Amino acid sequence: MNTYRKYRLYTTVLPIIFILSLLPWSEVRSLPVTQTPVGPAAEITPINPDASPEAEDLLSYLTNLSGTGLISGQHDYLESPDEFNKKLKSISGQSAVLHGYELGAIGNQPKSLIAQQRQWVVDSAISWHEGGGIVAMTFHQNLPGTSDEWKNVKMGLSQEKFDAYVTPGTAEYNKLIADIDEIAVYLEQLQEAGVPVLWRPYHEMNGAWFWWGEKNNFVKLWDIMYSRLTRTHGLNNLLWVWNPNAPNESSDEYDPYFPGIDKVDVLAADIYNNDFRQSYYDKLLRLAQGKPIGIGESGELPDPVTLSQTQSKWVYTMTWGKMLTENNNNQKITSFMNNKYIVSRDDYIVNLASKVDKTATVQAKGLRAQYFNNIDLTGGADLIRNDSKIDFNWHQNSPAVGIQKDLFSVRWTGTIKPLYSERYTFISSSDDGVRVWIGGRLIIDSWKKQSGDSREGSILLKAGTPYDIKVEYYEDHGNASIGLQWKSASQKQGVIPPSALTPPK
Repeated sequence: MNTYRKYRLYTTVLPIIFILSLLPWSEVRSLPVTQTPVGPAAEITPINPDASPEAEDLLSYLTNLSGTGLISGQHDYLESPDEFNKKLKSISGQSAVLHGYELGAIGNQPKSLIAQQRQWVVDSAISWHEGGGIVAMTFHQNLPGTSDEWKNVKMGLSQEKFDAYVTPGTAEYNKLIADIDEIAVYLEQLQEAGVPVLWRPYHEMNGAWFWWGEKNNFVKLWDIMYSRLTRTHGLNNLLWVWNPNAPNESSDEYDPYFPGIDKVDVLAADIYNNDFRQSYYDKLLRLAQGKPIGIGESGELPDPVTLSQTQSKWVYTMTWGKMLTENNNNQKITSFMNNKYIVSRDDYIVNLASKVDKTATVQAKGLRAQYFNNIDLTGGADLIRNDSKIDFNWHQNSPAVGIQKDLFSVRWTGTIKPLYSERYTFISSSDDGVRVWIGGRLIIDSWKKQSGDSREGSILLKAGTPYDIKVEYYEDHGNASIGLQWKSASQKQGVIPPSALTPPK
């Protein structure tokens, strides 16, 4: 280095050192953090080759976020799926981006109530996604075959007894599969609504406090759930989050329980007691090989400045339920949520909007709807639009501007694509007349005045094959409603989702 270049370096660096020396350490740590975008070393794609576009986009977003910012997250319980997420917004004025939900029941509540509570979770998650947020799901599964109580989640289980649950053909294995199938019903609803999910099953497996913990063949359990949900149930909206506890005094190291980089999409660690050691981060980062890493659970909010300087690859953190306010005061919560290193909900929504703009040419979902101001679908349509699904209760009101509230009719057309190769039953409920054609075959014909009556028709369909669908409806006087659902041996009864419907080009 020549003398002139040395002189320029010294005259640039020395003033900075002098200024920093005059500041207390706490102020140095509070200096603004420069966020330099860091791209992934290699392309990261979901482990499921059939992953949905939404899941692919979410994984890509998290991968590219690494090193540039931190997503805030808040967990809520099965019984009250929005309680602490709303409290976070009330305290700080900012909404989390990541909302963590629970599907495990631990209160020994009746099965009917568990089903209702899980449906509340699904409904909230769909709403959260549609409003511009990310969804995570946890499943505190009781030992299969036992009651839905916390003691049966934290039940000690010997290695020998655990082996029976991961051995196909045993009674224990069949109970495990039944539990997974029960949960799949709710995850399927999220897939139908286009919601990608950070799915974190059997977390903290390197600790001994859950029945699946510290087992030398834990990977078998992981593989069973992956196969059942992905291959049997066709759930392609899941990003698989492998989430051990931080390897502290009460937990083993990560490695003995790691399924392999080809079996996980995201890696996370649960960190409590404000114990954000550098070693937890470094070890997880090495395992990740460029895949996103997150803080799956924490009781205390981490210091954004410290993380941005020494642990910048974390892409999200999620505070656990009531610990938001038990372990953090309002000032700390507000400061954390308004720190510039924390990705705001508005920032994330802007990102989503850019994705929508780039993919505007993607085929729309739903059906083409033609509305007529008469009851016999004659003449030119007075309104043409796309309806995402057929599930309307207009009561005694008009269905749309320009359409009268009585004596109108609607024709929906497009294609429908089933998930399974089996006989499907279509169920209409209408006030008044309805006709339904699938693949050119009239399967429901009830073109008369009626009051919310249900009709059914069945047809054999082949998975993945688009079939023409036409639904016609008319309203006489009074209340107006029309709904169309489907079901099969593998398809839970429900409103036909937009993801299964495509309007004509």
